[in-house]
Amino acid sequence: MKNLLLTNGFLSVISQWFSANILALGREMRLSYLPPLMVYVAAGISGMTAIVGTFYVKEKLGLSAEFLAMLGFWMMLPWALKMPMGHLVDLIWRWKGLLVYFGASLIMLSLLIMIGLLGHTEAMVAMASIETWYVTSALLAPIGYVLQDVVADAMTVEAVPRVDENGNKLDLEKRKLMHVTMQTLGRVAIIGGGVLVSVANVFLLRDAGSLPEAEKEAVYLLVYELALIIPLISIFGVVFASWLHRRERKRFLALGHSRQEVDLLLNMHSEPPAINWWILGGGLAFTIISLSVGLSRAPGSEEIIFVISMVIVIFLMWRLTGELEPEARNVLVGTAVLIFIFRAIPGPGAGSTWWMIDELGFDQQFLAILSLVGATLTLFGMFIFRRFMAERSIAYIIGFLTIVGTFLSLPIIGMYFGLHQWTAAMTGGVVDARFIALIDTALESPLGQIAMIPMLAWIANSAPEKLKATFFAVMASFTNLALSASQLGTKYLNQIYQVKREVKDTVSGQVTIPADYSELGQLLITVTIIGFVLPLITILLVKHSRFRNA
Repeated sequence: MKNLLLTNGFLSVISQWFSANILALGREMRLSYLPPLMVYVAAGISGMTAIVGTFYVKEKLGLSAEFLAMLGFWMMLPWALKMPMGHLVDLIWRWKGLLVYFGASLIMLSLLIMIGLLGHTEAMVAMASIETWYVTSALLAPIGYVLQDVVADAMTVEAVPRVDENGNKLDLEKRKLMHVTMQTLGRVAIIGGGVLVSVANVFLLRDAGSLPEAEKEAVYLLVYELALIIPLISIFGVVFASWLHRRERKRFLALGHSRQEVDLLLNMHSEPPAINWWILGGGLAFTIISLSVGLSRAPGSEEIIFVISMVIVIFLMWRLTGELEPEARNVLVGTAVLIFIFRAIPGPGAGSTWWMIDELGFDQQFLAILSLVGATLTLFGMFIFRRFMAERSIAYIIGFLTIVGTFLSLPIIGMYFGLHQWTAAMTGGVVDARFIALIDTALESPLGQIAMIPMLAWIANSAPEKLKATFFAVMASFTNLALSASQLGTKYLNQIYQVKREVKDTVSGQVTIPADYSELGQLLITVTIIGFVLPLITILLVKHSRFRNA
């Protein structure tokens, strides 16, 4: 009897948790949330070509890990432009969908270049080198995704209604809950898109490692062709938002409201904000300087651009935060600093993936399985940690993520020094490299998206009404510059610890660069130490300053 009561009590606790953390999110879903979620899903699906791209670079291009880290810096740089683009969205609110169409066009062009390289190689090479085409494709895509993302952020604010079905104003607490739900669903949509493409990759890339070269390239080509659905989904999201807006206008008119009243009820930007020439001018200056320095190929161009970007973004943040009360300003700055440092931690770069492919025997399908496990458990982790995110400060969350992330990086370091060989021998081959990688991915994956959600919800709820998109973009520019800093750090570490994969001449098949992973272990250890020490020191400094965190 006692055991039965304990079982029923345990089941009751599980049922209550499931209802509060998962079913509640579904119950709070509204049709108006769907358009921005579709744009976010398109962003999640963007990872569809990641695994194929990794193998394409490894098998077809002679680009070093240092060069790829440098390319990663330039790919992250457009995200720093979210600030002027966010202000532009506030200024052209009615026509913001046009930016999604333009972004979708750039994404499609990027995919078409890769389709051309895989399906019509000789024709493409006749115009430019494969490396040039690849770099062009790699740089076009992030510009397209930035344009779409900045509009999607603005659409999340528009998706949360200010009035109920009868036109009565909703109370602040209810709208705050809606904003948290909207931002959580936004992360869920991005990760859910990742789950979908991971499932597709597991199926599409099965046995790809053992296929003849021509058949393997055909599989890669099919993946890129299927990825053309990405820009179509985001375009449909904007079209659907326009239809919903027209439907709501008709409904309120039918209830007897005048056209002017309907405009006030539905249009957050009934009066556009004043043009902030500091933001627009700073964004234009940043673009011109970035292009000039990048095209000049001056020594240290990445560092020059990063410093200029940081100066411009911090200056514009200072100008913009004047719109906030001192208390809110201190919260915003403290939160931004913590998230910046957390996201600026350098990684090992492409060399660790090459090592897993060459030394551990991880093929295309297994990497797709790892991606599927990671994306699925990240999605599940969003629900598990929902209450944790709502109840804890950013400092607590980042400290927790830092400690857990450091612990979870140890198995990969261990495998470099032969941990998988020892565990396989002790367990009859069960706990091998793939087993360890699966478990490590399963534990680590839910942690990556957690830190951003409280900050996004705080902006949606606390930023000035007419400058929501601008504030989203300001914080995104600053925190995305952290990813550029991470790429720079990765480049420096790859200069200190050189990791090389085997490169063969495409014509003769002769090895031109032999594989060398002898310094990878030191690289992995250095990355882990930096990732542990830097965020914790920053938390202590912020805690003992006048700044606070959300």
